[in-house]
Amino acid sequence: MYKILAILTISLFTTGASYGQKTIEKVKITDLENYIARSDHPLIVNFWATFCVPCNHEIPYFQSWADKYKDRKVELILVSLDLPSYYPDRIADFAKKSDYRARILWLNETDADYFCPKVDQRWTGGIPCSLFINNATHYRRFFDRQLTEPQVDLEIKKMLIPS
Repeated sequence: MYKILAILTISLFTTGASYGQKTIEKVKITDLENYIARSDHPLIVNFWATFCVPCNHEIPYFQSWADKYKDRKVELILVSLDLPSYYPDRIADFAKKSDYRARILWLNETDADYFCPKVDQRWTGGIPCSLFINNATHYRRFFDRQLTEPQVDLEIKKMLIPS
């Protein structure tokens, strides 16, 4: 049963629309929860939207720091909260134009009262926000605001400290 569930989860995370070189994966919050829970490597999950200026200001240094720690298997996932009409074309075009190299998911949810508490009980739905998770060290930290580049570096370092 576990293998079937794992295969279904993987297949859900590999369905998406590919435009140019960027695939935008469509997911439900439960898919994201399952991926996070089963992750065997450190994750940074950043919630953003194409129209969010602070979001798009911080994503380049999230990418830069995740790249610097790729030998430690840090994965950056960008979760788009754009409107359904933006999926997939506008998100993919924006990501390509902005040189977003990280994995991009589009959250196929409309009820923030449902999906926000599944990410963090304190999240009221504002963006940008980020979740740093390392299941191996039991590290979990949520930020419901824009982060600076030094803050991103510091959180990754904290996330990687053995428990």
